[in-house]
Amino acid sequence: MYGLKPIPFKMSDKLEMHTMEDSMRPANWLFSFFVVAGLCAAAAAAQTSGPESQTPAGAQASPPLVQANGQAVAVDVVVMRGNGEPALRLRQQDFEVLEDGKPQAVDLFEEHTAARGAAIARVELPANVYTNLPVAPTSDAVNVLLLDSLNTPEADQAYVRKQLAEYLKKMQPDTRVAIFTLNTRLRLLQGFTSDVSLLQAALASKAAAPGKTPASRTRDDDLRDKEDLSIIGAMANTGGADSAVAVQAMSRSLAEQAGTQAGQRASLTLAALQGLARSLAAIPGRKNLIWFATSFPVTIFPNGPNRQTLANGREIGDAVRQTAALLTESRVALYPVSAQGIVLDTTTNADSGGQPQGDDFERAPLQQSAANTANTAAMDQLAADTGGQAFYTGNDLSRAVERATENGAHYYTLVYTPANTKLDGRFRSIEVRVSAGKYRLAYRRGYFADNAGAAQAKPVADPLPALLARGMPNSTQIVYQVRVLPEAAQPAQGAARAGGNSKLTGPVTRYKVDFAIQSSGIELTPAADGTHTGKIELELVAYNQNGNAANWTGGAMNLSLNAASYAKIVKDGMPAHLEIDLPGGDLSLAIGVYDWGSHRAGTLEIPVHTAIAHD
Repeated sequence: MYGLKPIPFKMSDKLEMHTMEDSMRPANWLFSFFVVAGLCAAAAAAQTSGPESQTPAGAQASPPLVQANGQAVAVDVVVMRGNGEPALRLRQQDFEVLEDGKPQAVDLFEEHTAARGAAIARVELPANVYTNLPVAPTSDAVNVLLLDSLNTPEADQAYVRKQLAEYLKKMQPDTRVAIFTLNTRLRLLQGFTSDVSLLQAALASKAAAPGKTPASRTRDDDLRDKEDLSIIGAMANTGGADSAVAVQAMSRSLAEQAGTQAGQRASLTLAALQGLARSLAAIPGRKNLIWFATSFPVTIFPNGPNRQTLANGREIGDAVRQTAALLTESRVALYPVSAQGIVLDTTTNADSGGQPQGDDFERAPLQQSAANTANTAAMDQLAADTGGQAFYTGNDLSRAVERATENGAHYYTLVYTPANTKLDGRFRSIEVRVSAGKYRLAYRRGYFADNAGAAQAKPVADPLPALLARGMPNSTQIVYQVRVLPEAAQPAQGAARAGGNSKLTGPVTRYKVDFAIQSSGIELTPAADGTHTGKIELELVAYNQNGNAANWTGGAMNLSLNAASYAKIVKDGMPAHLEIDLPGGDLSLAIGVYDWGSHRAGTLEIPVHTAIAHD
């Protein structure tokens, strides 16, 4: 099934950019984007420069990213008093920011409060025009609930859903949240809404039902392993040396299986966090990710006590680094919530294998205690490193959600330009202090000062195949609109098919897909002669009702823009055009844009009903 391997693109597939003169001609459907720009929104990315945007009335846009030697760093800081109340009306001079222990000059300071009754940002689009710009509150902070069945036993999953149902009954009327699930991949259940009935329907849906994945590891699995070893151990007491060897072999096999599952869970969890960051990228302000799980198998920033490894023993360095960068850029704060409530020691409970005996009885509580301590330490580190808060000391999970949304509703943004201008890829630690009063501060504790030039030189795999898997949440790092329509003049019988599926048979309808890509997510390299160069990837994948890829097309588009063309792209967006043949019936069309300069992506999945134009 497509999504598990790279798209079999052929560069002979039709990929066309209009001639520059034609492509810069505004079309009547192009495009009044509703993108919030400014220093805060761009602070976690490379510094930008370029001509002033002249977007249509009521819109606001930014020029494309331009490679630069400097960067701005934005830090969202939650400041709480001893009684848990937010500290209001602090001033810029009350704060001190240090990077690697050295004071930094604050360039911009803002206080944010999530206003009740904040409007939902919407864009009214013409017929057959779609956008991946998310519908979200325009307030300063948004809340996301992540129901994690990958790292949570089924019993705990059911408990989480029961507790969330209780929370929804008393949720404040103006609270707006989104719900995601994670099993073998990330899935959006409900976009941002304050409609309790929609949230309740999402929570009660089949997609949210408790379940187990192949990589899951539960307490029942541990009990079954213990039972098997107990049985074989009893046999070993009467079977001599050969039985003792069998016990050792079984023990090694079970440990290897558990290790493999742990590595799989860590990799899938990191991929889900990356997908969430990409999905939330276009939403301005702070994102509070309230994450329900029983175990938290990853850490994000270096030097943590629980850095995980893959089954083959290699540290997940690149995946962790990419996850940290995406969460930082998208301004996501993690709020881990223990799905089992208060952690209990069950190691001395009797089960079908009997009460633990001898050394096992003495070791089991210590091992369980160590595992619980490591898990809560991981939760604390995830929260501290990203500016959130961990919850694992109570059974009232609905109250934990209330506290998490309250905690992240009021915060301060401090933006500074690092005194150390070297983009050497090293991790830079951040420390924030408040000079007067005793407060508890939560903020992200650092970032990677990535060298853009080095990143360009290192080949980076195209992430679009995975991001275009059916049902994936939209990525919003690059925002765009597309117009999807059947061609007015359909190709003649026997004409070459548009798309990469050579096995596509039967009657088809040719569709044209016209892009208008917001330029601010694309990185262009300036030259001395005033031109700007870059490279983007465009891809389409059509899925049938069985979830199989029916057809696909796409490829690279190399950009070389003179000053006039660059200015028009800033004003009107970047145009592009693809064509694809689709079979009849109800389809899902996944549409992706990837920029090889900034390594950002934008994806969108839309329904398409194809009525065959000819036999």
